[in-house]
Amino acid sequence: MRRTALAGVLANAGIIMTGAAVRLSKSGLGCPDWPECTRSSLVAAATRGDPMFHTWIEFGNRTLTGVLLVVAVVVIVTAWRFRPDGRRRPDLVWLAAGQPIGVLAQAVLGGIVVLTKLNPAWVSVHFMVSIAVVAVAVVLYVRCTEGTRPARSLVRVDQRLLARGLVALVALMLAAGTVVTGTGPLAGSGDVARYHLPLEGVTQLHADIGWMLGMLVTVLLVSLKLTGAPRPVTRLSWLIFSLVFAQGAIGYAQYFSGLPAGLVWVHVADSVVIWIVALRLMFATRDRGRVTGAAGAAAGQSRPVAATPAG
Repeated sequence: MRRTALAGVLANAGIIMTGAAVRLSKSGLGCPDWPECTRSSLVAAATRGDPMFHTWIEFGNRTLTGVLLVVAVVVIVTAWRFRPDGRRRPDLVWLAAGQPIGVLAQAVLGGIVVLTKLNPAWVSVHFMVSIAVVAVAVVLYVRCTEGTRPARSLVRVDQRLLARGLVALVALMLAAGTVVTGTGPLAGSGDVARYHLPLEGVTQLHADIGWMLGMLVTVLLVSLKLTGAPRPVTRLSWLIFSLVFAQGAIGYAQYFSGLPAGLVWVHVADSVVIWIVALRLMFATRDRGRVTGAAGAAAGQSRPVAATPAG
């Protein structure tokens, strides 16, 4: 179950990165129709006014959606069959169902993006729904390794609130990033619509959110270190600290170097990794016990349970 759930996380994160490659290579209209690639061909075919490699990039990303759907179906089948204590876990089944539903929703949104000629608002929605599906996949990965007991906090209340605030701020930064891209030169070719916003203004807002994120990560890391938080929580805080400050360096480098597409793609990929780590950190601050199998339950009944120190 855990391996299948991890495959769901990797597949949904991967499709975002390939989608970013489509966007940044200006191949979004390589297949100008939907669900066919062109009006006369279901698969990649030459189109007037667009290089063939743009068509293959866009068609390749559409093909990967089929692979993603297969992974999503395997995830939900595995969750349906997963019965660690002899009973099905409804929470896992519902989380797993979110992945094929998300893939189908994304296919429809992708069609709307193409038919509206890369309207920046629809592109932003398309990206943020992908981020939401990744979140569902991460929650499934975490929950399938946990029991069903009420959550027990492993850190102080203020630290749990900071971890939750971190997730909210990362989501805000991702949304702001879609506005920056939809305003700037990487939104597409010259005839593609853009947000009618000042590029310097939205870029500055994006940077300001980045500085807020950096300060929040720093405060959380220092707080966890000073209070002797559990090692897994501290490790994740160090990881996201490194990722966020690397992201800031990449962001400034791409801005002052004229937004090279390759560096922007690295920026997008790092943002997806930050999102996943932020979610993992939030869930690592509490404990729901371990998954109990039938063999483990029998062993637990035959042995005395050691007392747990209150601390």
